[in-house]
Amino acid sequence: MNQFNVTKASGEQEPFDESKLRRSLKNAGAADEIVNSVVSSLTEILTDGMSTRKIYREAFKLLRAESQRVAGRYKLKEAILELGPTGFPFERFIGEIMARSGFETEVGVTVQGDCVTHEIDVIAVKDDHYYMVECKFHNKKENRCNVQIPLYIQSRFLDVKNNWTRQPGHTGKQHSGYVVTNTRFTEDALTYGECIGLNLLSWDYPKNNGLKDLIGRLNLHPITCLSTLTKAEKTKLTDKSIVLTVQLYENTKMLEEIGIDRRKANRVLKEARAICNYNSNNS
Repeated sequence: MNQFNVTKASGEQEPFDESKLRRSLKNAGAADEIVNSVVSSLTEILTDGMSTRKIYREAFKLLRAESQRVAGRYKLKEAILELGPTGFPFERFIGEIMARSGFETEVGVTVQGDCVTHEIDVIAVKDDHYYMVECKFHNKKENRCNVQIPLYIQSRFLDVKNNWTRQPGHTGKQHSGYVVTNTRFTEDALTYGECIGLNLLSWDYPKNNGLKDLIGRLNLHPITCLSTLTKAEKTKLTDKSIVLTVQLYENTKMLEEIGIDRRKANRVLKEARAICNYNSNNS
C-alpha cells in the first residue's frame, strides 16, 4: 500500500502504522477476520495527513457494524475522556475498580492531616495497607501529568500519614500514596514516583498492568463505552454514581429511573452485557 502520514492530536505528523491499528483492534477482542475487514476498508479511505482522531472514528464506525462488544472495548480511551468534564465521575470510576478488586473504599473524603485538612479522592484499604489515592483526570488524551503532580501529592500524603499513624487502630499498618491518571505521566514524574515509593497508575503504566489492562481483565468498562445511550443519559447515570456498565445489569431499574423506556433499556442492557462479556452470545 502507499505510504501515508497521519496527524496526531498534538499536530505532529508520523507515518501511518498499520501494525499499531491491527494491535489496537486485537486488544479490543476483534477476531482476525474483523481486523482484516476493518483495516482493508480503512486503507481505502486513507489520505495523506488524515488525523488520528478521524481514523479512530472511522474504525469505530466499521467495528460497530461488526460487533457491539468489540466496538465498545475499542473506544475505551475515548470513553474515559467522556467521563468529564469534571473529575468526580473518574474518581468514582477508580473507586469502583478498587472496590471490585478487593479494597474497602471511600470516595471524596475530608481527612485531617498533621498540619491542614485534605480532600482525598479515594481512600482504599486492603488487609493492613491504607492507600491515599489522588485521581488526575484530563479531558484531552495528549495531556500529561508532569513531575509537579507527584511532588504535590507526596507532600499531602506525608501530612496525612503523620496524622494517621498516631490514630487508634493504625499501629503496625502500612500507608502509601497513589496517583491515578487517565492519560500518561512524563518521564520525570515516573522517575520521581519510583524513587520516592509513590504508586503511579496511568493508561499504560505500569507495563501490562496499566489502567487499560485492569479494565480489560476485570471487565469493568465505563458506561460511556455504550453507544446506545445518549450523552445526556450518561450524565444522568454518572450523577447517580453509576459509572460502570456492569452496574446497569446489577440494577436494571436504574435505566427506568432516568426515563428510559423498556424497549430501549433492553438494547442498552444487551450492549452492556456484550461489552462486559457477561454473555458471549451477545456480540
